Amino acid sequence: MAAIGNRGTVTEFSGFDPEKDVQRLRGAMKGVGTDEAAVIEVLAQRTIAQRQRIKEQYKQIVGKDLADDLRSELTGKFEKVVLGLLMPAPVYDAHELRDSMKGAGTEEAGLIDILASRTNEETKIIIETYKKEFDKSLEDDICGDTSGMFQRVLVSLLSAGRDESNKVDDALAVQDAKDMYEAGEARWGTDEVKFLTVLCVRNRAHLLKVFEEYKKVSGRDIEDSIKREMSGSLEDIFLAIVKCLKSKPAFFAERLYKSMKGLGTTDSVLIRIMVARTEIDMADIKAEFLKNYGKTLHSFIKGDTSGDYRTILLALCGGEK
Repeated sequence: MAAIGNRGTVTEFSGFDPEKDVQRLRGAMKGVGTDEAAVIEVLAQRTIAQRQRIKEQYKQIVGKDLADDLRSELTGKFEKVVLGLLMPAPVYDAHELRDSMKGAGTEEAGLIDILASRTNEETKIIIETYKKEFDKSLEDDICGDTSGMFQRVLVSLLSAGRDESNKVDDALAVQDAKDMYEAGEARWGTDEVKFLTVLCVRNRAHLLKVFEEYKKVSGRDIEDSIKREMSGSLEDIFLAIVKCLKSKPAFFAERLYKSMKGLGTTDSVLIRIMVARTEIDMADIKAEFLKNYGKTLHSFIKGDTSGDYRTILLALCGGEK
């Protein structure tokens, strides 16, 4: 029943009693209207594993599917968060990827946020889960919905073949840095394949060394060069890969900040990160947010959202600190 990570804001609820939780949820949905506070209190304070137990128990006791019942009671963004919380992590990721490709246009941010940040193992499980949930190949769907070099980077990430050792080859790091410099800054036009080969295949420790060497060769940070040399979704995905290699919590903190600053809120990004990272590394994301933006994530969410949607996101965020 434990959390899936150890730097989250949602941890195992002690004294967990799934039968009691089922009765509370049933009570919350009885009669006219819904007691949203009870739904939040139960679901936002249980781990994913505990929520799976609640779902099983609900089916046994009530003879209905908890997600279906909640779907018929709730609406809008609050409903999206609640239904997301009921899914195991790979199922949630699979549904988010599918939603990013459904209908007219593609929400590239959804594909990027997920595929640039998951480990090989997580990616393999997402691919299997996607097949199970939708009876389709994730790679086929992505290829049908994207094109060009952006598609090739996504397919490379889907192959889940990144070296995950800690071996740093100093001579190769220098060569990789030179290759990327010569493929971009040092020539007219950009040979993006070189960036793909290095950024999607090498291990994290090696790439951190490559980024150091790149600065020596080019006089710039790798991120600056990517911004100068590329544009659109390709720029976004290469930047996401680099940022995730440097620090996933800092990457997600930036995504959250950008989803809320300025006019309007990109709720799809806000919801996806709050649901997916809550029991993995939300404590670290909050620390990075405060360090980089001088305000707490809690205060940003509070100022940018309202109603039950705000209440459940703040519960997932944990306290001000």
